[in-house]
Amino acid sequence: MSLEIQNLHVKIETGEEILHGVDLNVAKGETHALMGPNGSGKSTLANTIMGHPSLEVTEGEILFEGENVTETAPEERSRAGLFLAFQYPVSIPGVTVAKHLRLAINAHRDARGEGPISLKDFRKQTEAAMEMVNIPREFSSRYVNDGFSGGEKKRLEILQLAMLRPRMAVLDETDSGLDIDALRVVAEGVNTFAGPEMGVLIITHYQRILHLVEPDFVHVMFEGRIVKQGGPELVGELEDKGYGWIREEVEAAA
Repeated sequence: MSLEIQNLHVKIETGEEILHGVDLNVAKGETHALMGPNGSGKSTLANTIMGHPSLEVTEGEILFEGENVTETAPEERSRAGLFLAFQYPVSIPGVTVAKHLRLAINAHRDARGEGPISLKDFRKQTEAAMEMVNIPREFSSRYVNDGFSGGEKKRLEILQLAMLRPRMAVLDETDSGLDIDALRVVAEGVNTFAGPEMGVLIITHYQRILHLVEPDFVHVMFEGRIVKQGGPELVGELEDKGYGWIREEVEAAA
């Protein structure tokens, strides 16, 4: 098992508990979708997986590759092979895409006990990855997300996915606000790099990306809990009926 979340309870800075005992397992080679209405706790879960400092785990644990990472710093989780694509990626003026990618790759290489990547190999890998995700070469000299359109920000995240090849990719509403062309870039990137060595968790409240990336498993989050699980057929059911019936089922079971 690659990512195991067990009985996770999480509070935000105000002291309010947002997650109330979440259990979720994502194995290598599997694509999972986590769906639910706005405010159900999906992004809180994504940020907790990566160790956001403003969130407090009060109960439960997060295991990655068999290791307990509940208290581990975000950069250590990244070096271990966890990758988070943000809903709203931040801009880093003054830092070029090329420099950002090289720093990230070298941090991962250092974690594996390897030396820094040579400039020649880095250029070769970057050009190959850019061609694969259809990004022009001049992109590498731009500052990270500075003045980028929504689609360009998502292309950069898929480029990072291509370069870093993480063991687990968490995509937090990465389809939010995208036009159909940018959505296809994200979907094609996930479909290209998802494989036996990488697990994928797509967090979304839309169904449209799940027509382009078919999940193996679908989980529905409601008010800080995962209340329903199933296969890809659950996506169609949510598309047809919305989330109202989930609320009715939860209230009926209470």
